[in-house]
Amino acid sequence: MRHYHILALILASSLQQACVPVIATGAAVGASTVHDHRSVGRVVDDQGAELKASDMLLKKTALDQQSHVNFISYNGAMLITGEALTEAVKQEIGALAKSIPNVDRVYNELVISANSNLRSRSRDTWITTKIKSKITAEKGLDPTRIKVVTERNVVYLMGLVTKNEAAKAVLLARRTKGVVKVIKLFEYH
Repeated sequence: MRHYHILALILASSLQQACVPVIATGAAVGASTVHDHRSVGRVVDDQGAELKASDMLLKKTALDQQSHVNFISYNGAMLITGEALTEAVKQEIGALAKSIPNVDRVYNELVISANSNLRSRSRDTWITTKIKSKITAEKGLDPTRIKVVTERNVVYLMGLVTKNEAAKAVLLARRTKGVVKVIKLFEYH
């Protein structure tokens, strides 16, 4: 019953204030750190880095209009996926990400191309869903410790895992229909 009250409070707040992302992020951080190898502070830093990068890009209107960008941060590593119209735009977006506090490494995987279409993005979402489902069903893998990102049928795997966990996740991703390439961005503990 308590969860319903919290949910009602969040929904009511969303109608009156712009504070919902803070409340929702706080709830998500609490739920996601139960099994996470990262500290709560690092999880908050990663989520903050993603929001900061997106906000900075939106404020650079010309740059934003020449790209379709996703920022994903895990344990201080920022993955940038999507499309940029030119190499200069790609490099500027990479520099923007490097300037964000608590971002230690940047993997700029932007492709020089026109923005992908809805069909392509939907296909990528479906691939990600299939891989996450496989990871969830796999004995010895904790799906909360592995981020799966798919862009243009290329799968990026991030997380703080053991080498054995990484090998299992890569194998599951490679065996998923539609995947053309798997890129490991894991950190090992």
